[in-house]
Amino acid sequence: MPKLFKLNILTPEKEFYNNQAEAVVVQAQDGSLGIYADHAPMVAVLPIGSLRIKTSEGEWKEAFHTRGFIEVLHNEVLVFVLACEWPEDIDVVRARHALEEEKEKLRQKQSINEYKASKIALARAMGRLRVSQRKNINN
Repeated sequence: MPKLFKLNILTPEKEFYNNQAEAVVVQAQDGSLGIYADHAPMVAVLPIGSLRIKTSEGEWKEAFHTRGFIEVLHNEVLVFVLACEWPEDIDVVRARHALEEEKEKLRQKQSINEYKASKIALARAMGRLRVSQRKNINN
């Protein structure tokens, strides 16, 4: 039987996930980071991206998330992000519209702050679409 740890994923609006997990893989600032039971304590910044959870049943699940951070302490992993969505909950039409809208904004002359906001929105739309297109990560 694999060793498990408590995984809790929180957004400002809700508790997205709260269960035992065998592993969680996130994209941190410096690359991919895999967390398993008894991992050393740490904190890392999470850019917009996806995370993969290996559940206590051995199934991999993937979710899109916005910026946040991950904390590992005493065999408990806390992920704090502004938003998190399962692929089936992503509004693909809305994400495609946002992608095109932000691409157009980037083609226009903008202030530095508007440019940065457009880049963030573009990354969010691209990440949502990328996760929504993955059908089954267990194969």
